[in-house]
Amino acid sequence: MNDSTERSDLAGYACTSNSSRGRKYPEEHRDNRPVFERDRDRIIHCAAFRRLEYKTQVFVNHEGDYYRTRLTHSLEVAQIGRAIARKLHLNEELTEALALSHDLGHTPFGHTGEEVLNRLMQGYGGFEHNMQSFRVVDELEERYPGFNGLNLTWEVREGIIKHSTPYDAANEIMAEFLPGTVPSIEGQIINYADEIAYNNHDIDDGLKSGYITLEMLGQVDLWRDVCSGVRRKYPAIDDKRLVYQTISALIGLLIGDLCATTASNLQKFNIASRADLLRVNRVVVHFNDDITERNRVLKKFLFQNLYRHYKVEKMRVKSELFISRLFETYLRYPNLLPPKYQSRCEHFGLQRVVCDYIAGMTDRFALDEYKRLFDPYERV
Repeated sequence: MNDSTERSDLAGYACTSNSSRGRKYPEEHRDNRPVFERDRDRIIHCAAFRRLEYKTQVFVNHEGDYYRTRLTHSLEVAQIGRAIARKLHLNEELTEALALSHDLGHTPFGHTGEEVLNRLMQGYGGFEHNMQSFRVVDELEERYPGFNGLNLTWEVREGIIKHSTPYDAANEIMAEFLPGTVPSIEGQIINYADEIAYNNHDIDDGLKSGYITLEMLGQVDLWRDVCSGVRRKYPAIDDKRLVYQTISALIGLLIGDLCATTASNLQKFNIASRADLLRVNRVVVHFNDDITERNRVLKKFLFQNLYRHYKVEKMRVKSELFISRLFETYLRYPNLLPPKYQSRCEHFGLQRVVCDYIAGMTDRFALDEYKRLFDPYERV
């Protein structure tokens, strides 16, 4: 489709509407938006996207209104992704669509929910949230009369299924997406936009909770160096503003390094088109070696001091109980599932349908459902 509304300064290696491999199902559209802009809008309006508001990032929703959720995390990933895409003359709308969709398949209670469902689904295909995100946009959303799913473009679907996963994964779905090849550069951006977002907002949430302190962060070289630069620029700054300014400066540093390293790789490997990227077939989006190592130390710090903090661990243990017991109960009594889900069992199998149902729950709904099923005084 010839579309004059798409940016005219996109690089030759960027994905464009005109070069899209298209959609699975033919459609007639009411307007001539670029295809990736349409995909972004479909993602924003889908039910799974709205449910991210009440899904855990690190802190469960009821622990405080300040903390990030999967929804605010996805918005921050989109913001960072677009900044990177603009600097590299890539397709911003495709990047944004991938950022906003990358966690659609995430479970309640963060990665604990994913780990528990994967364990419970052994022998039935397992569970992985990127594959579930793909399942959401390709099958589970019900908005259009002629098909299930959102009927997104091939490029968005490829970016979702190849996000942080092996590109040659042994999966029949992957056969549609050039198995063994790297995703688009826009798709590669999302892995790093995701990491930049969660490292920095988890620092903010961790400090707000008191689980980590500025003194503890002072032991991390990357944070200490950026923080010192902010202090030199603003000697009288208070701690609250210091945190915000340091996080902002750190995000800027990481984006700048990522863009510079990526631009250098594109030149080094003589990549001027999508065909060149497939010929070279390597990840070209990454930090330089120094930032990679310093960022690894920061991630290790957060893992040891925030994600494995004893209070976070307590909620993790409770989350395992909630999800395991819900799963076992629905398997034993499938008539407890909503009729829409019961009707899917013959096609997908009971275990997969139960997994879909639980994965789609918000933290709040899962807690309420647990009470409705197991608290004798709770109204059903």
